[in-house]
Amino acid sequence: MASLAVAALHERDPGRLWPLLTDALPGLCGGDAVIFKLDDWSASSGTVGLSGDSAAELARLGDEDLGLLRTGQPFASHYLAGTSREPVTARQLAGPAWPASATARLLGRTLDADHALAVPLPQPTTPITGCIVYRSGTDFTDDGILLARRAQPLLVAVDRQRQLLEQWRRLLPGAGSPDERAADCALTPRETTVLLLLADALTAAAIGRRLGISDRTVHKHVEKIYRKLGTRDRVGTVLRAQQLGLVPREGTAGSPAPTGRRRRA
Repeated sequence: MASLAVAALHERDPGRLWPLLTDALPGLCGGDAVIFKLDDWSASSGTVGLSGDSAAELARLGDEDLGLLRTGQPFASHYLAGTSREPVTARQLAGPAWPASATARLLGRTLDADHALAVPLPQPTTPITGCIVYRSGTDFTDDGILLARRAQPLLVAVDRQRQLLEQWRRLLPGAGSPDERAADCALTPRETTVLLLLADALTAAAIGRRLGISDRTVHKHVEKIYRKLGTRDRVGTVLRAQQLGLVPREGTAGSPAPTGRRRRA
């Protein structure tokens, strides 16, 4: 799991982050395929991604079948009813009625799968988002469910990284690729997101909470950013990054760039 985390956090294309993670998740949990939802598990809307060789099956689904996958039943109603975000299988929720359900029949017809395991992002909030792992044969084992639970923090880290990289790209329109500019400065994608939050005047503690990492790890990233940009403090670093086109002239939330009165990371 550690090597997967390293690979994901060094991926420059935010669109590749979830596929990279979910391609490995079935093997971790004992499944065969994964559907990942980047937004709410609802029938009417939501981006659905299917991992691996099964991805082509999505293009052949009608609106009604796609709605069943978007809804993620019986999981959506289960998670909406409370604050728990523990991974759980469809059979655990629906009992003996699961094999005869419309969702189970669809999975058997399109994915040759008999069982489903929900691995949502663990925040007890809405919308509900995350992954559903599928497998054929017997249901997921206790060990598979335990490993899914251990993978949840990684899902959170990857999704936060994806959102920040997408935000970073939107904030730097114009000529030239921001990815190329970051690569020219030898900044990793993780260092890029830390730099973006530095430019928004967040403290190390706030950056750590945003990214799900410790203050100490934030400071290590900041030290590397200083070294790579040839700077010594937050203000000089943000100004240098602005000159290089690595961060916008304004903070990510529309706030002004840091001044000498702001707290250092």
